[in-house]
Amino acid sequence: MPAFGPADARVLVVGLAPGAHGANRTGRPFTGDGAGPFLYGALFRAGFASRPESRARDDGLVLEGLRITNAVRCVPPGNRPSPREMANCHGYLVREIAGMRELVCVLCLGALAWNAALGACAEVFEIAPLRPRPRFAHGAEVEVGEGGPRIVGAYHPSQLNTRTGRLTPKMFDRVLTRVRALARGG
Repeated sequence: MPAFGPADARVLVVGLAPGAHGANRTGRPFTGDGAGPFLYGALFRAGFASRPESRARDDGLVLEGLRITNAVRCVPPGNRPSPREMANCHGYLVREIAGMRELVCVLCLGALAWNAALGACAEVFEIAPLRPRPRFAHGAEVEVGEGGPRIVGAYHPSQLNTRTGRLTPKMFDRVLTRVRALARGG
């Protein structure tokens, strides 16, 4: 699944994997699945998206200063990638991050994306893996070495999280406000 958004973006959103009935079908991350309306609505409110919804690859949606990718490139069985699948896709995330010369912030949607981004950033920015490994939490933030991006954690906007209230629009908007400030240099 290819990334979506400009390669010169200052922010990279890392999701887990394409959804079988969403991105895998539509060809765009978080399009056609239950998490999409929540995510793109929030990105629109934060000024990163030109419209509040993503319906199809050719719907005219444009991302500004933000790119979206996944830690795993194919739909995992049971919607949960194995460690082997994560390892197999690691190089793709490393190349994605390495190619983003203006990157200042990586927003990780969920703990698996958080761990994948920490490992990929350590490799790209040639630092030893952070020990102890920073723990994922909604709103957690860590700097990756000198000159590396700031990594920010957010609960994944899955329907499981949004329907149960574990993740609300207000909670996600607060994280995106911080991400927007980091993108502007603050």
